[in-house]
Amino acid sequence: MQAPIPSSSGSKATTTPRHLQAIAIVGAALIGFLVTKKPEARTQLESVTDMAYRQGELTVQDAAIVRQLLAQHPRTEFN
Repeated sequence: MQAPIPSSSGSKATTTPRHLQAIAIVGAALIGFLVTKKPEARTQLESVTDMAYRQGELTVQDAAIVRQLLAQHPRTEFN
């Protein structure tokens, strides 16, 4: 019995484009914040959004949506 020899025409591993990974990470942080409304979740959302934007993986509109949402939930000591 012989093992098949991979060729360049065979299927290859694929990776998700970086901007989609960034959107998924920001989305997960967004859901975490909306569910818990804890200061730590807010900080995480701000952090991942800022990093993804600075790396060019989020558009201005994407970042604006997150900023808008955060503005609707101001920081309080009781979160």
